[in-house]
Amino acid sequence: MSDKIYTPQNKNAQQCVKNVMKYLSDITYEKMVTGQHTQSMAQEELHHIEAVTGKQPALLGFELLSYSPNINYTDTDEECMKEVADNYGTLKRAWEWADAKGLITFTWHWFSPLYGKSKSFFTCNTEYDADKAVTEGTPENAALLSDMDVMAGILRPFCDRQIPILWRPFHEGEGTWFWWSAKGADALKKLWRIMYQRFTEVHKLNNLIWVWNSPAPETYPGDDVVDIISRDMYPPAHEHTSRSDMYEGLIKITQQPKIVLIGETGTIPSAQAVHDEKTGWAGYMTWSHEFCLSEDYTTNEELCRMYNSPYAVTKETLPVLY
Repeated sequence: MSDKIYTPQNKNAQQCVKNVMKYLSDITYEKMVTGQHTQSMAQEELHHIEAVTGKQPALLGFELLSYSPNINYTDTDEECMKEVADNYGTLKRAWEWADAKGLITFTWHWFSPLYGKSKSFFTCNTEYDADKAVTEGTPENAALLSDMDVMAGILRPFCDRQIPILWRPFHEGEGTWFWWSAKGADALKKLWRIMYQRFTEVHKLNNLIWVWNSPAPETYPGDDVVDIISRDMYPPAHEHTSRSDMYEGLIKITQQPKIVLIGETGTIPSAQAVHDEKTGWAGYMTWSHEFCLSEDYTTNEELCRMYNSPYAVTKETLPVLY
């Protein structure tokens, strides 16, 4: 592949970012990185994979929802508070994974910066308006920038130690279920660009690899602020394929070729099919809880087939990239 595909858009990107992007580019069409999301200190998913396959995923996902500054602890419900409580302290697990030189991706179910109740990252639980959030001088904009600055402080130590992070904010922008995409494509694109500018130019978080997560062309913020494109998918249970149709649709959103990932999936793909059909997924991340822990979506036999495939990269075969 050309150098363009693994050149970070941030001209000040750390070497660790360049290393990861080059590696993902190099394995595309030949292998794919195995990944698993975790959102609690217990990391049941990671331990389940180890117990079943004897191996670990190369990429581990961590959830930042409990690090949102504006969680409403008074107008909420038990389900929300359990999810928040279970997520407390998970950055400790991210640091442990960094010490082990595994790949890290962060997902942020961002509780709305103003207003909201319960799980206020959902549109139905907040009156926070993304159009107002991207308008200078509004309370919504002030709250947006304040939350971003808090998150930048949380990410800063990873930057200081030159630990690369696959950063996937504003995920699933093609839908309206989250506040950041409820007002449509224009507001979403502005939100992305505000964060990109603030994190790269103001906070100088040069360890971030910017992962866009939507297949809708109208939502795409532009090649100049995106390093990797991805989409989430939840195929039918036990349907382990290359998902080439999803891939072909996704790559049409860019002008320049980009590294391509499956941001989330319920049923795991087939590394064999991805290789044989020359589908350009560089990796995938299975979502947490029942998508990994039960056999309702992927059997233990299929999990072992993936983790023992010559076309899959696990933690054991991942080179040291930082």
